[in-house]
Amino acid sequence: MKSPQGNPNDHPITEFEKELRGSCLCGSICVTIRDADLFTHPRGHLCHCSNCRKVAGSFVAANLVIETEKVDIQDSSGTLKTYNDYDTLSGNPVYRSFCSVDGNPIKSESPLYQGKVILKMGIFPRIPEPGAEGFALHRHAWEPEFEGTVKYKLARGGEKLE
Repeated sequence: MKSPQGNPNDHPITEFEKELRGSCLCGSICVTIRDADLFTHPRGHLCHCSNCRKVAGSFVAANLVIETEKVDIQDSSGTLKTYNDYDTLSGNPVYRSFCSVDGNPIKSESPLYQGKVILKMGIFPRIPEPGAEGFALHRHAWEPEFEGTVKYKLARGGEKLE
């Protein structure tokens, strides 16, 4: 029997060889990722910037930066809304989309990542292992070490933390 609280261990990775589906809490927004390599190597991205932490409501945001054509978002009740976040390090806006009924973050988009979408991984039953951390300089001293991740001092793809 599957746990009503969504235990990821109830879902073997083989269950997602063709696609991974998730939804917001109320179910009006459904997101499908179609990528056969989703779980073949660390792909996730943890972000420690204050804006991502606020959106996640946690000490870190679990994200996946992926090509837009591999993602299908269905908004059956028209609840997907977007907040234009201009308080960014680069000065470029980040368009943060969420469900206006339950507040669940769904995705972010930025001109810095043309052709890609940043999915909020908490909506999925299983999350790919993280391969990178952004804004690693902003980690709390008490946070656990995520072994094997590439740690960027600030923005993903920038200077690495040694």
